[in-house]
Amino acid sequence: MPGASGFGANWTTYHGDAEATGVQTADTKLLPSRRAWSSPILDGQLYGEPLVADGRVVAATENDTVYVMAADSGHILWSRHLGNAVPSRDLPCGDISPEVGITGTPVIDSTRHEIFVDADTLVAGPSSSGGVEASHRLFGLDLFTGKVELDEPAMPNTGEDQLAQLQRPGLALDDGFVVIAYGQNAGDCPGPNGPAHGYVVAIPEAGGPLHYFQIGSGSDRGAVWMGGSSPVVDPQGNVYVASADGYDLGAGQPYDDSDAVLELSATIYLESVFYPKDWQKLSADDLDLGTGDPVLVDGFVFQVGKTDIAYLLRQGHLGGEEGEVASLSMCSGNPNGGRAVEGSVVYVPCPNGVTAIKVSTKAPYLEQLWTDNDGAAGGPIIADGLVWTIGSDKAVHGLNPANGQQVVSIPFGGYANHFPTPSVGDGLLLLPGANQVFAFMGPAGLPPTPPAG
Repeated sequence: MPGASGFGANWTTYHGDAEATGVQTADTKLLPSRRAWSSPILDGQLYGEPLVADGRVVAATENDTVYVMAADSGHILWSRHLGNAVPSRDLPCGDISPEVGITGTPVIDSTRHEIFVDADTLVAGPSSSGGVEASHRLFGLDLFTGKVELDEPAMPNTGEDQLAQLQRPGLALDDGFVVIAYGQNAGDCPGPNGPAHGYVVAIPEAGGPLHYFQIGSGSDRGAVWMGGSSPVVDPQGNVYVASADGYDLGAGQPYDDSDAVLELSATIYLESVFYPKDWQKLSADDLDLGTGDPVLVDGFVFQVGKTDIAYLLRQGHLGGEEGEVASLSMCSGNPNGGRAVEGSVVYVPCPNGVTAIKVSTKAPYLEQLWTDNDGAAGGPIIADGLVWTIGSDKAVHGLNPANGQQVVSIPFGGYANHFPTPSVGDGLLLLPGANQVFAFMGPAGLPPTPPAG
């Protein structure tokens, strides 16, 4: 669960905790809400979720800059520029512009007081093909000062073209390791300097040799992107991710771990897998199963992707081909982004609105409770008794979890990038705009000012 500091509740990873439940368990009162502050315009686009630790709000931009702001005012305490981001014009495809740098949500180790980020950086000098080269690097930064504590390569040395690799999912922590997942830029194109597959990587927080698992045995693809949501880590340290389509291998070719739910050990060894029977059609038609994170609920794993078919799997034994316990047709289009789960109910960001699914331990296993039908929704979270989601109308909506009815709508005047998700920490509701952070608070007032780092 989201931890606490001397300043208030923390929110140190995508959707708040290792299992990415999206639930703020602290007694945080957000209603009636009023704006607390808006950050200055930052130096690049924001695609990650704001984080909170020790009275500080953390955000990272596509210009490869990490910002740490005071939770009580939005004042920038420090910023650290980590390298030259990759100009979008130099990428083979993609939909982030004008540059690609830090895309995935960072993660904070509260014990070490250290922020970890994956930065896509431009490598000086042309490649053998005459173009530029890119390199993904893992940085560890002191939360209080911004001092660089770690800087090392974040991808395995397999000859992949990192111009084609996008680090979209949030980062996660697992027993002293930083877990990072990779896919391709929007469009799934190979790089000009070679292929690009999906990867899940684990790197020691103190630095050292990395562990990795490659997805896709075709010429490229097999992305893990999950609408920006992070790998999910269970209490035993197992890692769950969902993959997207692989290269269309054709009939009779072996399965390649694409369009799957994957259970990996803490050292990133494949332990079990699930994939639909029609996986080849999914790959051929770009029908990614992995448009969001797997959800752990009551001993099961819940997953839904572009086909709008939700699958319920057994945790620890995902079942292989067509190994689902149950399935359910839901949504109306493509559910992108992180899900939230409280008790036995999963909240999914469908294109027509947040949808609530009840998971049971006996047949029929899956039941749709409601859809709010307010239109496209970002990854929901749960705080102060409401389900919060950022809509396409430049507002954050608070929904009644019992029936999906809107309780409150708060305009924040900021366009949000793809798959936005709010966070809650230190008594604040935090929203990522396109290039700044917006903070709202309830009647309790502002959190205390943090001391100088």
